[in-house]
Amino acid sequence: MATVLQSSPESTGAPIASVLDMLLSGGPVMIPLALCSAIALTYAIERAVRLRASALGVASLERELLPALATGGIARGLDVVERAATPAARVLRVALSHWNAPYLEREKQTEEAGLREVRTLSANLKPLVYIAMLAPLLGFLGTVYGMIVAFSTVASSASLGRPEMLAAGISQALVTTAAGLTIAVPAQVLYYVLKSRVERFSRELEDLHARASDTLRRGIVVAPPAPKPEATQPPETVAAQPA
Repeated sequence: MATVLQSSPESTGAPIASVLDMLLSGGPVMIPLALCSAIALTYAIERAVRLRASALGVASLERELLPALATGGIARGLDVVERAATPAARVLRVALSHWNAPYLEREKQTEEAGLREVRTLSANLKPLVYIAMLAPLLGFLGTVYGMIVAFSTVASSASLGRPEMLAAGISQALVTTAAGLTIAVPAQVLYYVLKSRVERFSRELEDLHARASDTLRRGIVVAPPAPKPEATQPPETVAAQPA
């Protein structure tokens, strides 16, 4: 930070030509801020892909599971959830496997399976929270260091009577604060957006479990046999009368 802000009077007072120059003027604190930005982007992309509706599997499982339970019972339902490798299928597999167990035991096993899946889906969201907390602190730290260097430069004999040196130093010192907030705000927003997907998955899974339970309680619906086609009789032939 000191080497950046104490370069020379001419370079310090020069206007910032581009965003890259502004970032480089922030000093060494910009390195951990850049790492925070890369980590937040990586986790956000990974969770966004992992928390897609098709990856969670509630809608697709509902389309197959409920008709299977209605026509084939638990056996057909287990076949459906065994074929799917989604969080929703893993939870419903536990519920169907313990269907004949006592009610409290079945509900406990299903609830624990659902909590495991929710914890797994929420695990990689924590880095976004940490970065949203850490990035502004790093930005403020860089600003404090920059302000110290700026006032030290103005206090030197070479900069007495030149207030533009103080303004230039403060503007460069504030770059780290701006960078920290620029990283923290999107990270916090992405965390709440992705967290809402996990909560929606939990609600939809509870609804699917309730509907599957209601379907099993109603019993297997036997499809009526298809009507047999009526046999067509050949037309009666009229015997020719002798003349």
